[in-house]
Amino acid sequence: MGNNYLIPANSKKSMLILSFFNQVDLIIFSTGVGVSLIFMLAIKTTDLATSIMILLPALVALFLVVPIPNQHNIRTLIGNVYLFFTKRRTYYWKGWCNSYVEESNK
Repeated sequence: MGNNYLIPANSKKSMLILSFFNQVDLIIFSTGVGVSLIFMLAIKTTDLATSIMILLPALVALFLVVPIPNQHNIRTLIGNVYLFFTKRRTYYWKGWCNSYVEESNK
C-alpha cells in the first residue's frame, strides 16, 4: 500500500467527553448552570421576564457548547469566523499569471 493509510473519521471523538464535549465546554456549561441555580435560589419571582433573565446564563452557555456539523460547536464556529475576518491571509498562487510575470522579468 506504500505507507498510505486513512485515519478513521471518529478518531478525535475518543478524546472528547461523551464523544461531544471537551473540558472547556463542560466548564462553560457548568458555570452557566451554576450561576443560574444561584440566581434561582437568591431571587424569588413569579414574573416571566425575570425568570427568563435568571435562566439566561444557562441558555447562553448551552448555546455556546451545542454541537453542530462540520465544526466542534458554536463557540468554535464563532472563533473561526473571528479569525477569518481579523487574521491576515496570504494566498500563494502558482498559476499562469505567476509564470507570465517570471518570464517577463527575464
